[in-house]
Amino acid sequence: MTLTGIERIGNILQRKPVDRIGLFEHFWSDTQKVWTEQGYIRPGENLADHFGFDMETCWAFNMVADLDFEPQVLEETEETILTKDGNGAILRRHKLHDATPEHVDFTVKDRAGWEAHIKPKLAPDRRRINFEAYREAKERARRAGRFFMWSGVNVFEIMKDVVGHEYMLMGMALDPDWVRDMAMTYAQLTVNLQEILFAEAGWPDGIWYYEDMGFKQHPFMSPRMYREIIQPAHALSIGFAKAHGKPVVMHSCGYVEPLVPGMIAAGIDCLQVIEVKAGMDLLKLYKNFGDRISFMGGIDVRTLYTNDRAVIDAELEAKIPVVMQNYGYVLHSDHSIPNTVYYETYRYFIEKGLTLGTYGV
Repeated sequence: MTLTGIERIGNILQRKPVDRIGLFEHFWSDTQKVWTEQGYIRPGENLADHFGFDMETCWAFNMVADLDFEPQVLEETEETILTKDGNGAILRRHKLHDATPEHVDFTVKDRAGWEAHIKPKLAPDRRRINFEAYREAKERARRAGRFFMWSGVNVFEIMKDVVGHEYMLMGMALDPDWVRDMAMTYAQLTVNLQEILFAEAGWPDGIWYYEDMGFKQHPFMSPRMYREIIQPAHALSIGFAKAHGKPVVMHSCGYVEPLVPGMIAAGIDCLQVIEVKAGMDLLKLYKNFGDRISFMGGIDVRTLYTNDRAVIDAELEAKIPVVMQNYGYVLHSDHSIPNTVYYETYRYFIEKGLTLGTYGV
């Protein structure tokens, strides 16, 4: 029996029997542009429709502190642009390709700056919510039978955008009560905005939080710091979803294995993206935690960079038959797909992965 995406992902997040593993993916924006120019995808085509994904997400909130601040361009070259935003953050972005912005400077560097410039502005203003985009995505997913997830950043990612990693991590060591206050303030704001949106536009099937808490071979904080400073805010935001019977996916780039027990305690149902080059090991995570959470990702995207089907086969064959055993896996690379991956390569990746991941074959 073939399930809909709603049924399939709903079961996978509970580790209940399904017909096959799930399917979802993220792409850099210039990937879709290249594939469109090559004629594989229609201009503006929804990739969830094109590839038959089981899920669809919608990023509906604007969490910048000052909604009335007009971003200021401080410097611009042919390749980069330096701007100051409504968080008081000065960031340099590439204009020619997608990349993480460079952190140049931040207005807020301590508790005093937070209390003076940011905290007073964090009201659950309706202007923070894109009601129209949420309704449209929700209806599109419903028509296609896809599992629909509200998506957005959780507290670590939001704080990083306000004070940067350096000042946030120094604060966690030197003034943990300040960072804990920031985290709880943003968690409560998120819940308040969700209450407004879902009361008017309906609940999604689940909640997806982006929360990059690691880098190569290390998380940004110790498990103790996570438990004492970040986990209470996660428990608040995740707990709101769980109180309404909604599953929660937690995304984190980087090496976060030491933080996984704390994330499980906070209530997550699925860990995504499981970045191999940062040191994450899908098979190890499955062995240690596969009875408690589901997984999405963990397939080394660098194998797709090769555009070599034998290399892709080896990666999928080593992992899919193992992690599908408990019905808790969604096929996804361990990062977004870049434009160096051929369209035919990505198509093959899907076909091979789902063939391996079909039950009863």
